[in-house]
Amino acid sequence: MHNWWYAYRRHSKRMGPDTIDVKINRFGLNEAMAFYTTTESSTTDDTGELSRFARPLLTFAAVMTILIMVVGICGNLLTIVALCKCPKVRNVAAAFIINLCIADCVFCTIVLPFNAFRFIRGTWTHGDLLCRLIPFIQYGNIGVSLLCIAMITINRYVMIAHHSSYARIYKKHWIAAMILFCWIFSYGMQLPTFFKVWGAFGYDNKLGTCSILEDENGRSSKKALFGIAFIIPCLIIIGCYAKIFWVVHKSEERMRQHASKQNEIPNNLRSPPNASTNIPANRLSSQSVSSTDMPSSTAGNQKPSRVKDQRDAKAKRNEWRITKMVLAIFLSFVMCYLPITVTKVADKDVKYPGFHIFGYIMLYLSSCINPIIYVIMNKQYRQAYKTVILCKPGRLLAFTQAGSSVGEKWKDIGYSYNHSRTMVSQVSIAEEGSFRNSLTQNSPVRRDSPHPKRLPTIPDNKCINI
Repeated sequence: MHNWWYAYRRHSKRMGPDTIDVKINRFGLNEAMAFYTTTESSTTDDTGELSRFARPLLTFAAVMTILIMVVGICGNLLTIVALCKCPKVRNVAAAFIINLCIADCVFCTIVLPFNAFRFIRGTWTHGDLLCRLIPFIQYGNIGVSLLCIAMITINRYVMIAHHSSYARIYKKHWIAAMILFCWIFSYGMQLPTFFKVWGAFGYDNKLGTCSILEDENGRSSKKALFGIAFIIPCLIIIGCYAKIFWVVHKSEERMRQHASKQNEIPNNLRSPPNASTNIPANRLSSQSVSSTDMPSSTAGNQKPSRVKDQRDAKAKRNEWRITKMVLAIFLSFVMCYLPITVTKVADKDVKYPGFHIFGYIMLYLSSCINPIIYVIMNKQYRQAYKTVILCKPGRLLAFTQAGSSVGEKWKDIGYSYNHSRTMVSQVSIAEEGSFRNSLTQNSPVRRDSPHPKRLPTIPDNKCINI
């Protein structure tokens, strides 16, 4: 009775005493009590999920949302400038990473401020149009982010498993087409929902947020969008990484087998990697003479070869770092979206509000975590950030047309050749080069030749494989 009287007094101030008296006289006391009970329940339902949360919990959610928004905007803008300014990190993968950063910037700039204000006020207060537009942008950016990660993963897969086709696939116009596809496909799939043809965007009273609702015919596009824009890209990414690790494992196994076989052969019987497998027989003698007549040029040619080998090895290490970094980005994306997905499925009646707040924070965290991964896992990205922060001079150049890093600038033949060389063969090159140099320094000079050069005097216990 006390609660009814409190409701009566509060609503009498809103509606006026005359209106209250008319309702009491017309329906009686019991009907008036039922009227106020219905009014109170409808007012409670309007605030939805957020009315079930304690004010300190909503304040914590609002503070975390604002903090994530600031970190996300600064981190993603810094990444975009660094990738555009520093030539070392400007490659095909960087083009997709820039689009991933743009999508995260849009999310932090447009979506997060409204969600932070929703936590502060306890309900949505920005009208129907924004309640349709904000989830449209939010789900669109989720699709763009996941498709960009899938495109980077496919890029890594082609680079490692089908290197001979890499330069033909990743040309400038094809890269631009892939980027446009990510944006058009992600937002185009939501247009039927935005125009209320297949589901509708609106305020969900039960969840207390703007989301995808059923249309007038009882249809909703939420499950279809989840399957097409989330499940299928995730399966593609998992399949590509399984193939990448399988190829790398097989390659390392072949290298170990080849190295063990080379170790079983005596040093004086090992054939150098420059063996005449690709040299015609009629040119072998002339090349042998030139290699012995001009030892200084032979030693000079070995230096560029070693430099190129070091560059290739460094480039391959960098490719593997980028591959592992993209895998970390994908795993962080899944981990950030998994809590809110599981919570909304398992707790539809919002019996555990804390789990919903945790799910929202993890969802928002996905927009600012990628720059942190770049800093932790890639040294070149750290140097690029340092260049931008310290305002060091840099060049704004276009992305490499068919390359993904410094190592991709080598042609396919040279790159494959370096991949086929083992460490044992490289050691054999160094040993033979030093042996030839020692022979040349102690050899006599020919006087009967128009080109007097030192000829090596080969001891009986030594043998050179040309």
